[in-house]
Amino acid sequence: MKEEKNFYQVVEEIFIRDSRYKPDSYEFVMQALHFTQNKLKRKGHASGRELLEGIREFVIEQYGPLAKTVLNHWGITKTQDFGNIVFNLIDKKILYQTETDSLDDFKDVYDFEVIFANVFRDSIIKDIEY
Repeated sequence: MKEEKNFYQVVEEIFIRDSRYKPDSYEFVMQALHFTQNKLKRKGHASGRELLEGIREFVIEQYGPLAKTVLNHWGITKTQDFGNIVFNLIDKKILYQTETDSLDDFKDVYDFEVIFANVFRDSIIKDIEY
């Protein structure tokens, strides 16, 4: 009988083959996918753009002003990095793609410098408002 590998074993295998992204980034992408699906009120497929929007919101919610720092620590500096992670998970059959899904869906969707530039300022203003 074939032994099922758990998610973390699969991520270890991916990391051995592709060490650009820390293993924590894979768990984060899966959590962000669930966050996105809940936000979209559906369990199934999310497009690359939908996922990237969910990732943006989720990383800010989770890490606030440290969002960009955490992503950089994991090796993620641009939206295409998320696509590479997603497609590594697709290769290992953790995620599935539709006929229209492409790595290009993740290319240059938003600029980290722009998206995360005001997170610190916005979090301070939010705290002051309460």
